[in-house]
Amino acid sequence: MGAEGGGIGAAPPLPPPPPRREWSLPRALFNPRRCRTAGSTPESSAAPSPQPPRRGSPRAPATVPATMLPLGLLLLLACVGAARGNLSRDESQPTTSDETVVAGGTVVLKCQVEDPDDSSLQWSNPAQQTLYFGEKRALRDNRIQLERSTPNELTISISDVVLSDEGEYTCSIFTMPVRTAKALVTVLGIPQKPQIFGHEQPIDEEKIARLTCRSSGSKPAARLWWKKGNKELKDEGTEVVEDPNGKTFTVSSRVEFRVTKEDNEAEVTCTVDHESLQNSERSTTQKLQVHYKPTAKIEPHPQYPREGEKLQLQCAGQGNPIPQEFLWEKEGGDAPLQLSSDSILTFPFLNKSDSGTYVCTATSSMGSVVAKYNLDVSDASPVPSTSSTYHAVIGGVVAVIVFLLLSLLIVLGHYLIRHKGTYLTHEAKGSDDAPDADTAIINAEGGQASGDDKKEYFI
Repeated sequence: MGAEGGGIGAAPPLPPPPPRREWSLPRALFNPRRCRTAGSTPESSAAPSPQPPRRGSPRAPATVPATMLPLGLLLLLACVGAARGNLSRDESQPTTSDETVVAGGTVVLKCQVEDPDDSSLQWSNPAQQTLYFGEKRALRDNRIQLERSTPNELTISISDVVLSDEGEYTCSIFTMPVRTAKALVTVLGIPQKPQIFGHEQPIDEEKIARLTCRSSGSKPAARLWWKKGNKELKDEGTEVVEDPNGKTFTVSSRVEFRVTKEDNEAEVTCTVDHESLQNSERSTTQKLQVHYKPTAKIEPHPQYPREGEKLQLQCAGQGNPIPQEFLWEKEGGDAPLQLSSDSILTFPFLNKSDSGTYVCTATSSMGSVVAKYNLDVSDASPVPSTSSTYHAVIGGVVAVIVFLLLSLLIVLGHYLIRHKGTYLTHEAKGSDDAPDADTAIINAEGGQASGDDKKEYFI
């Protein structure tokens, strides 16, 4: 109170204290997130955090009393050490990759690390069961094999993969702290061969065909598409249902189209498309059975009938089903000529009176059809005349006689030529001049005798 009065006897005022020296440091030094290290929290930092400025006031650089400067330098060095620690952890962090495999195939899991820090790598399955610790097998499963083990890499393979093998596999390295990396294994379910339903019964022409295609076991759900011949059919709807195993799917697809008789025996194909098939397809083909009305035409045998000949008229029926009943009638006739399953009407001996229009009615379960044929019986074939036949016979007899005479003359001449030389030889040997006769025979065969021995013999 005396200080406020300023009256006589008041103590003199004290001199102001000397100003305190303060150092301005970067605010980043006091950001706990910038200097956080493993096992430390912002609250455990030795340096006090400055009070945040009041709302509306400009931000000012953090100030620290001069007596706290050594502590700031220590904090700066700690941040540099933490940065170096982070770099060391990155080099010791293992790396993996996600894999996709088809059920029944083989998947390879590779784990690599730059700086193992004298620690071993380990693979474990989604159930956290250790598969391999370095080179040592930990789980007795012959499907799992060691492919490569070095300080920087651990690679294993799983063969005959099943759907239950799907999940996250963990690669761990036992440093301080333990570091891990995840590899997601996706198993594709192979779709079964599709089945087509709705074709079992024949379809009447001009009716709507409704077909369903179904394929099970795909993961993810497969895609189905249709073809009729070479033409793709529009899908009328697709249904996807989860299989009882909870992992795969059953896919169903429907098509509808109007059929004609040209669709009989047409091939309808359902194809399943899925990534597990690796650029191949699975398909099923079924043939349609379409019932349609019959057609018929009459064919004569022979084609040009004559009076007195045998004639058969065949009612050639086509259709699905094939006509099984044939009714034969003659226009203007009083009663049907024939009703049976036989499509042939036979005339054993044609007469002029058989000429007329004949009608065949072919019947099947799809209906009846009528075919007509106009029969015009021609005159009988002309008979060759008697004189012509007589002349032909005479000519044949004369030819035979002439042939026989010529043959006889040839044989006789040949016989005489062969026996003439033998006859002359025997006649000459029967006389006293046998030696001369021999000579004569020799001369007669082309030899030349001397002038003194030449003789003539007449027989």
